[in-house]
Amino acid sequence: MTMQNFTPKREKGFTLIELVMVIVILGILAAFALPRFADLSGDAELASIEGARGSVQSAMGIVRSTALARSETGPTGSITLEGQPIALVNGYLAASSLETAAQLGDFEIGTGGAFVATEGTEGKPCFNFTESTGENVPSAVSAIGELNAAADACTVTP
Repeated sequence: MTMQNFTPKREKGFTLIELVMVIVILGILAAFALPRFADLSGDAELASIEGARGSVQSAMGIVRSTALARSETGPTGSITLEGQPIALVNGYLAASSLETAAQLGDFEIGTGGAFVATEGTEGKPCFNFTESTGENVPSAVSAIGELNAAADACTVTP
């Protein structure tokens, strides 16, 4: 018999120690990264309500310019935008048409269009809408505040 070269057979795969080390390293990385991404829902809600606020401001401008072009500047009136009737007060956007004009179907609208919020839950971001109170007194939009669900109002602190 001839002597053959004896080479140890090499197994393929990872050892238990290698696997444990990878899991430990991933755990450490997750412990540092998780707090940075854990509370992004508040930022998303704030961005959403800021977008809605911008939409309302744009709708106010479009409604006012259309009302002026059609000479609809009396105490009451209406115009049609994209096939939808939009109520006017003194030639400005009325609170009753706020949702339609600004396309706010996904938002909570307060009684009479008093406020717009991401949802009707205490502490959610919101803003107030005030319709025109007289000739040459435009409708107004407040800064972002927090919803006071018990009072059915948006509280804006300066």
